Amino acid sequence: MLTSMSRLPLHTLPVFRSAARSQNLRATALEMHLTHSAVSQQIGVLEQQLGFALFERRGRRIVLNEAGRTLLCSVESALAQLDTGVLAAAATAVGASQRLRLTVMPSFLQRWLLPRMQRWRERHPDIALELHSSQHLMDLQRDGFHAALRQGKGGWPGLNDERLIDSPLVVVASPATARRLQGGSVAALAHEPLLGDNELWDRWFSEAGFTLHTNPVASFNDAGLMLQAAEQGLGIALGREFMVADALRDGLLVQLSEQRLEPDAEYASYFLVYPPALRDWAPLQALRRWLHDEACDLQKSMGPVAPVIVPMAAESPQKPAGRAKTAKRKA
Repeated sequence: MLTSMSRLPLHTLPVFRSAARSQNLRATALEMHLTHSAVSQQIGVLEQQLGFALFERRGRRIVLNEAGRTLLCSVESALAQLDTGVLAAAATAVGASQRLRLTVMPSFLQRWLLPRMQRWRERHPDIALELHSSQHLMDLQRDGFHAALRQGKGGWPGLNDERLIDSPLVVVASPATARRLQGGSVAALAHEPLLGDNELWDRWFSEAGFTLHTNPVASFNDAGLMLQAAEQGLGIALGREFMVADALRDGLLVQLSEQRLEPDAEYASYFLVYPPALRDWAPLQALRRWLHDEACDLQKSMGPVAPVIVPMAAESPQKPAGRAKTAKRKA
């Protein structure tokens, strides 16, 4: 039985974590760049030193037993903390050549961050940003990122998060489309090509007083592409207010209605996320302050709009061919 933590073979813990996750020694060997026998040997050394088994062998598979599951919780936490410490040490060791690696969603990068990058460079010319665009949730420690800009409700395990922007959805279209709809009603929108998610549009029409089952002409996995399509006159979009703010200011889009739609709780806010060990790292502190300042300035600049369409219609929208399955005014 293990009597001292100093006797614990720490080099075996990453192998144990990988094997516990994959439940396959061959997959672990590939991930850890070891031979199959080396993986078996390291797990055997760990179990021998601990004095009890961690896995049940079931043919070619290995399955964690109760002791293994208990140990895995602590090992994952400890290794994540070590990974964060290494990342923090590497970040502080670069000296004057400071580079901050940031992973960002494509729509956030295209519609909000890039237009403000010149102000970042003017404020912090000595801190280079290395931007990585991805729809996927990146593992900051594993992939070597210092921070991320994420959408959600917060609470990512093992990370600090700071809310930057809460933004409702607004209806926008190209200037040409807005001129054509000027003075029309909400009901008229049901006859227009809609872009985006049908459930969001159904909710928007419901809050406007209509029950509709919409059928948008196009959906997108990236909000930036949807807004670009709206700018080109391909349809009407429901976009985040902060993402359309620059396009509204520049005349590329027009907001059609004062009515806003609150997003689902799972996607409500945008956060800056980073490992706790980097909280006091000077480049990250600079980024945190700058992002909060930019978000605050944006909120101050977004004032009331003059609606293009009237809030309610005197008539119920009729069924538009190919765009709405049913249309009925609420009683």
